[in-house]
Amino acid sequence: MKACDQCNTTQHNDDPVFIANDFKHASLWYRLTAVSLIYLPIFTWPFVLASAWITYLHLRMLGAKNIRPLSSFLPDRKSHRYDMKTQITMQPKSMLNPVRAKTFWVANCTWYCPYSVGLFEWHSYLVKVVENWWCPFQHERKNTHYQSGAINQSFWHIYPEAAVKLHPEDYENPIWNSESKGKVQAEITPLNKE
Repeated sequence: MKACDQCNTTQHNDDPVFIANDFKHASLWYRLTAVSLIYLPIFTWPFVLASAWITYLHLRMLGAKNIRPLSSFLPDRKSHRYDMKTQITMQPKSMLNPVRAKTFWVANCTWYCPYSVGLFEWHSYLVKVVENWWCPFQHERKNTHYQSGAINQSFWHIYPEAAVKLHPEDYENPIWNSESKGKVQAEITPLNKE
């Protein structure tokens, strides 16, 4: 872990989340309450899906092509290790605990979790494409976290009079300028050579 000079917080890079030890020592009722909370985000799905579709429509209306669909963020059903016949289960002490049922695990591990992750990743991807299009300006997370939303040219790059105002690193960044580099380079030279 290292301290972030700009925000006075600690960056955790790839540190794992610690959960197993405390979970094992929690009471059954505490765990059941905690598990039930995981399903409340289902109520946000319509809003996230609507937001993602609006973002997708925005990009399509701008003329964007080759946008990855939601399906590309979902695992193929054939890739799941377990199905209704082979699903493993736990044998908890209480009959109230849902981990006894195969349907619980199949519903969670085949549908709920992958679709949740896929939906939020798709929405994140679309928002990254939007930011790379409208705001191709470097900040500390762009090169590492916005790569999945790479575009051929940004809004700023398609207008030579605007492109000359870009900082050289913004002008030449392949995340939002993979196509125009060779074509526009001969026409303009960025003015900001700091």
